[in-house]
Amino acid sequence: MTLSIWRYSHLMLAVSSFIFITLATVTGLILAFEPIDNQLKGYHIDGADNLSLATTLHPLKEKYAEILSLEVDGNGFISVSVIDEEGNMGDFYINPFTGEKIGDLIEKPALFEFATSLHRSLFLKSTGRLLVGLCAFFLLLITVTGIILIIKRQQGIRNFFASIIKEDFYQYYHVYLGRLTLVPILVITLTGTYLSLERFSLLPEAVMAAPEVDIDQLAETPEIAYRDFPIFQSIKLEEVRSVEFPFSPFVEDLYTISLKTKEINVNQLTGEVVASSPYPLVTIFSNLSLSLHTGQGSIWWSTVLGLSCLGILFFIFSGFKMTFKRRKSRLKNTFSKNNSEYIILVGSETGSTIQFAGQLQQKLIETGKSVYLAEMNSFSAFAKMKHLIVFTATYGQGEPPANARKFLSLFRQYPPQQPFHFSVVGFGSLAYPDFCQFAKDVNAALADCPQAQQQVPLFTINNRSWESFVQWVTTWNDSIQAALPLPLKKPAVKPVKKKLTFKVVDKTLAHENPDDTFLIKLQSTKRKKYISGDLLAIYPSKEDHERLYSVAVTREKHILLSIKRHEMGICSNYLNSLVPGDCVPGNIVKNPDFYFPKKGKRVILISTGTGIAPFLGMLEQNQNKVETHLFWGARTAQSFDLHAKLINSAMSEGTLTRFIPAYSRQDVSKVYVQHLIERESQLMAKTLREKGVIMICGSVAMQKAVISQLEQIVHAHHLKPLSYYQNKKQLRMDCY
Repeated sequence: MTLSIWRYSHLMLAVSSFIFITLATVTGLILAFEPIDNQLKGYHIDGADNLSLATTLHPLKEKYAEILSLEVDGNGFISVSVIDEEGNMGDFYINPFTGEKIGDLIEKPALFEFATSLHRSLFLKSTGRLLVGLCAFFLLLITVTGIILIIKRQQGIRNFFASIIKEDFYQYYHVYLGRLTLVPILVITLTGTYLSLERFSLLPEAVMAAPEVDIDQLAETPEIAYRDFPIFQSIKLEEVRSVEFPFSPFVEDLYTISLKTKEINVNQLTGEVVASSPYPLVTIFSNLSLSLHTGQGSIWWSTVLGLSCLGILFFIFSGFKMTFKRRKSRLKNTFSKNNSEYIILVGSETGSTIQFAGQLQQKLIETGKSVYLAEMNSFSAFAKMKHLIVFTATYGQGEPPANARKFLSLFRQYPPQQPFHFSVVGFGSLAYPDFCQFAKDVNAALADCPQAQQQVPLFTINNRSWESFVQWVTTWNDSIQAALPLPLKKPAVKPVKKKLTFKVVDKTLAHENPDDTFLIKLQSTKRKKYISGDLLAIYPSKEDHERLYSVAVTREKHILLSIKRHEMGICSNYLNSLVPGDCVPGNIVKNPDFYFPKKGKRVILISTGTGIAPFLGMLEQNQNKVETHLFWGARTAQSFDLHAKLINSAMSEGTLTRFIPAYSRQDVSKVYVQHLIERESQLMAKTLREKGVIMICGSVAMQKAVISQLEQIVHAHHLKPLSYYQNKKQLRMDCY
């Protein structure tokens, strides 16, 4: 509930004020260039800040007949108002070391004049100033609510700057840039609000005490030269705002010097400070606010303000993008809730979990099941429910997502009256200490229900691992004997808009291999980064969809694919028809969850058939010679000939420790790769226990058999559930 209040407030504040905030931000971005433009004019004199007032006045007194005033503006430029020997008045910037004129006073360019008026009042005078003031205040509230949401998302203040899980581009950078620009945006909003309050006289009035100078008591002796005034020698230009000079030589005419924190009056004959009036705090804060809000005098702070304005514009865009995405991910149903035997409930803060639930719903319907998909908050009595499947994320410190916060109370209020099976899948990230906590709470609540029988144990998925999800579907599918068609469609793989071209460097022939398998080497015609384990999307023609292949990257940075030609396979026949020099349209799809581990005592590679391809590249990548065992399944020993050169080379160079093949058609007794896994159960258990990594690549059928074998091994060796190691990225899979 608390989370929803903050999120709703954050959204409503943004919705209600985004037009004015956008205008203020765009004009603010333009105005951020004004101090930069001013600084680049060259009127700032290095070292002037530390110049004493006495030293500054000397060349001025020598050069001009009369000096009326001296000012130091926010840019640090020193200007004077003087009368020369010919009686001409002039206002201009000077070099305080020489008193020489260095330029005329800057006139505000029309663009900045326009942007300033729009920024301050929207050309609506007092009404506009009020709107801008409210806009600044709303932006301050949006910033505060945003901070609270980040704290909740990161599970506490201690984790405020901890790494963020990249589930969605807009969400990731909304949070990441929000943290990065937090301080300057707070400064912008606080100072903007303060200046508006001051403009409408809502702050205590700044009343400055009038200097109390007893004219009759002013001393005329001992008269000393202004250059010897102790106060003039002690005041640096960096402290000065302005100096007003005496109009006449009479003692009652004083120097009036405005400093950063006070105003003083100085006897023009003796140099005595005859009055000192400190500025009220309101005035000091106003000057500070104006300086911080405008960035006057500082290129780097103006740059920070400008970048922060860009950040605010991104937050507006990304915020609405996320909102529309959540609304777009609304659930759709073919069957009504009271006519469905399978009930899938989803708890998701960002909507990402809904993709997984939607795929399961679709596949169940394809097999003739009646399925109803809903948010967890929509739980009620389901008349025909036989299976309840819960997919839920966890938010904050073990809290439910917004669309699941009512579930536990609803379930207690309306417990199912008929027997049913339940399964719970938790989605989360191991980067957070309360990993899948809400899923655990739901699982416990369902287990306590007398009518409920658990279908499969609680399953947790780290970082939306598609392979883990497929593994759960396989296990659950077997338990209910639903015969779901696998594989499901990986939602993370999106169509690539811009295609690259890959030139064929070398290729073997499929008909020369007993398994109708061939190798092909490709080279990108453009510089493109890829690594073994990434995927290459191939487009055999404009009409055909992309086909993904796991790639090996050779020492020459060529892409190596191992492909089995299928009689009716469009892409495999297309690739098999190519000859060196031909070009292939395609693109690289990053697959970081299937990279060779950078750290680890031991690595076990398991594959069948062409699934060996990425491992061939990984072995060349294993220059640290990490202990590596490769289990490979094929039909006969002749199948090995295609890869023999690379495998033998890896063995001789020490990048491969053991090669353990399994041939299913070599002898009477068929040996499959899972049989080898069973024989090497000690090695498997030892590798998982010692934080090693097991990687699997190949068919889903092989994956299913291997996973089943590994499950038995961890059970027999009293290790933790296999999902534990998978969530720790000790089990990595890329199967199809």
